[in-house]
Amino acid sequence: MSGPETVVAADAATRARFDMVIDVRSPGEFAEDHVPGAVNLPVLENAERAEVGTLYVQKSRFLARKVGGAYVARNIAGHLLGALADQPGGFRPLVYCWRGGMRSGAMAHILSQVGWRVGVLAGGYRTYRREVTTRLYDSPPGFRAVVLDGPTGSGKTEVLKRLPGLGVQVLDLEGLAEHRGSLLGALPGQPQPAQKMFESRLLGALEALDPARPVVIEAESSKVGERMVPPAVWSAMSQAPSIRLEAAPEARAAYLAGVYAETAGDVESLMTLLSRLPSKPGAKRLSEWRALLEAGDLEPVALGLVETHYDPAYRRSSRQHERPELGRIDLTTVTGPDLDRAAEAVAGWVRKS
Repeated sequence: MSGPETVVAADAATRARFDMVIDVRSPGEFAEDHVPGAVNLPVLENAERAEVGTLYVQKSRFLARKVGGAYVARNIAGHLLGALADQPGGFRPLVYCWRGGMRSGAMAHILSQVGWRVGVLAGGYRTYRREVTTRLYDSPPGFRAVVLDGPTGSGKTEVLKRLPGLGVQVLDLEGLAEHRGSLLGALPGQPQPAQKMFESRLLGALEALDPARPVVIEAESSKVGERMVPPAVWSAMSQAPSIRLEAAPEARAAYLAGVYAETAGDVESLMTLLSRLPSKPGAKRLSEWRALLEAGDLEPVALGLVETHYDPAYRRSSRQHERPELGRIDLTTVTGPDLDRAAEAVAGWVRKS
């Protein structure tokens, strides 16, 4: 019976050779970041890993290995009887840990003894991170972008969501970063993923694209919330032509009021954000906004933000990032029927680009 295969690359084509990518690191490590599509079957749980590490430092290497070995054996047995119980004889998993050492080696050895053809990623997660860095930081974009542009509240996100149904490829940076990208863009109760996780999600999305077809990306700054857009994607966006959505400030304010309704109950947090606007609203305006928020009247607040913050920032950004325009769409309202028509127009221009 042959032993595990040593796998030296973590690119999508290599990973596709295997039926499952198994991350044997602890749940905490997995939550911070992992290979796209990987399944977490830890050989040490969070508390067990911490205990073994403490024993290693405070007691002895021997004791740490003995206790750790018992946990590893028990956990692998649980996976064999649980998550892996229904896998057939031809099952082919790729296993990795932090650096391709003892944890992945233990799992791979036992799985290969079962009779499965197991691969072990040499260098583990660190090998994968080098792949991420190469693709997102050290390589040209590898795809052709079209930027969906327009001032805040013009419905760019809503149009972007409609495009896959019209056969258009999209790269949803806000969805990957779990942030709407604007001042009040944080999603209620959802912290943003770590930068590494954002990059892994981004790489997974890029790997699924057809490089022969254009990709629509919503116009963003170089950061989405607190997550930085890596150079390869930012370069593609900077060089891309645009399709611009336009709507009157009042129509955009009505749309934004609906978006802000999700967080309107937390008036204090909203006021903290509003007080930090670069335009530095005065005490009188902030007091007016507080009264409106407390009354649940969001449209005047949204309109004030459009006029004093969003539109001036958009004009500055537009001067810095001038792009050739493929088309422009004027919306009467930022609502369903108008957004549907806008998406169809965007799809038409993208197909011709």
